[in-house]
Amino acid sequence: MGVTQIATPHGPAVADTDEVDGRPSALLILGHGAGGGVDAPDLMAVRRAAVAAGVTVVRVTQPYRVAGRRAPAPAAQLDAAWTAVVHEIVKGYPEPPPLVVGGRSSGARVACRTSVALGAAGIVCLAFPLHPPGRPEKSRADELLTGVPTLVVNGDRDPFGVPEPSPGVEVAVRSGQRHDLRGDPRGLGLLVVEWLRGNGWARP
Repeated sequence: MGVTQIATPHGPAVADTDEVDGRPSALLILGHGAGGGVDAPDLMAVRRAAVAAGVTVVRVTQPYRVAGRRAPAPAAQLDAAWTAVVHEIVKGYPEPPPLVVGGRSSGARVACRTSVALGAAGIVCLAFPLHPPGRPEKSRADELLTGVPTLVVNGDRDPFGVPEPSPGVEVAVRSGQRHDLRGDPRGLGLLVVEWLRGNGWARP
């Protein structure tokens, strides 16, 4: 694993990279939730399972968290910082493997909003926050309509809501789980890897 600092237009970000032996089946870059970090249980579960399946995983800490702030930066700043980091990571590969972007909650939203511009092959959304708690009229469902193959994993008790499946967007609902998706880490990791494998982005 390597930890590197990467310059962005809004301050330094940090990338935690787990490389695999040989050429990776894919490059999976994940962002954290609004007030959390890259060691969240769901991100760690996906990291473990994906690395075991031949996927290089990078977990990115946004500049506002590196600076010690919990309140997230505005969406435009999050997107710009994320874009700068992903470009820098991809540049490190003479022949880049398929790029899959994603994250949990706020990080999933950032990944969706920037996926097309980054040329992502796929998106993994953990606990996508469909709407603010108690405000279903403030839907963010449009952010999922990127045209990029997308896996959404949400708990059926998530107060932020559960998106509906749509063309190109597969939704897996975890019974009894809330926004943290901490109930079954191994099952979560296997679910994500099976989706990656089904798209040719993870080893058999």
